[in-house]
Amino acid sequence: MGKWMKLGMAAALASAALLYGGCGGGGQGGKQQLPPTDKPIIAVVQIVQHGSLDQANQGFVEGLKKRGYDENKVYFDQQNAQGDQSNLKTIVSRFKAEKPKLICAIATPAAQAAANEIKDIPIVGTAITDYTTAKLVKNDEHPGGNVTGVSDLASIDAQMDLGRALVPNAKKIGLIYCSSEVNSEVQANMMKEYCKKNKLSVEERTVNNVNDIQQVAESLVGKVDFIYVPTDNTLASAIPTLMKITDANKIPVIVGADIMAKDGALAALSVDYYKLGLQTGQMAADILDGKIKPETAPIQHQKEYTIVINKKDAEILGIQIPDEIAKKAQMV
Repeated sequence: MGKWMKLGMAAALASAALLYGGCGGGGQGGKQQLPPTDKPIIAVVQIVQHGSLDQANQGFVEGLKKRGYDENKVYFDQQNAQGDQSNLKTIVSRFKAEKPKLICAIATPAAQAAANEIKDIPIVGTAITDYTTAKLVKNDEHPGGNVTGVSDLASIDAQMDLGRALVPNAKKIGLIYCSSEVNSEVQANMMKEYCKKNKLSVEERTVNNVNDIQQVAESLVGKVDFIYVPTDNTLASAIPTLMKITDANKIPVIVGADIMAKDGALAALSVDYYKLGLQTGQMAADILDGKIKPETAPIQHQKEYTIVINKKDAEILGIQIPDEIAKKAQMV
């Protein structure tokens, strides 16, 4: 083959890639691949990349594989919006056009975007706190539409009890979450109700994006005994930014997701996000097998929680972990 013909073919291939490539944030470093037409498509959309959601994603795929839905039988169209709403809209439009057999939506914003646009394809959610408040279903027992899934809501009371056990004399609690995340608002309200019942004062702060975290954290210095952060995707993606301020000022941070403690926060009481994904994959397999339908499949919950303690952060803060907590906690 001649040199110029090779160059011409390369240019044509490059043009085709630009024409048919999807939005940034696909499963392979942003490079997109058209789904093969000879296999059913399982579409997966994840709102942003961080450990908890990554674990849920992995668990979802493994859950389907355990039921026979592996790469030999189906094509997994993995898409990550990287926290960008315009990316999310593009991904949902892609899914609407390719008509997959089922969509897995990871985190509340991803599920809302998919559910708002797609009504004729089963949508299974995971890592979503409250499906009803997010207006994804009519109610948890009888979803009534094409959306069902598994909730990642842990006991907010138990999370706050953990914080008070680690900081026994705490009276003033900081609260930080993203104002645009419905999942976080639900947990924030539960946390404030707990504090009201237990006569604790709350210093509430919200962020719009990760760029606000440092300033918001600095505004709590000297005003709180510890900070509570729910399972907030914005905060979870930037825990080290928060810890730079809180560790420097000896402020403990109690979080709602295990990965946030592994990334630097003092402690978490959390669902297991990999197991959450496995549970979601099993639910998806039941839908694909025709055993259940989204409109009549109740939202599922985890009943067991994991305590994670960050030993390094405890040392930085000078906090001695009580024996009764250390015995049952995962120390990282």
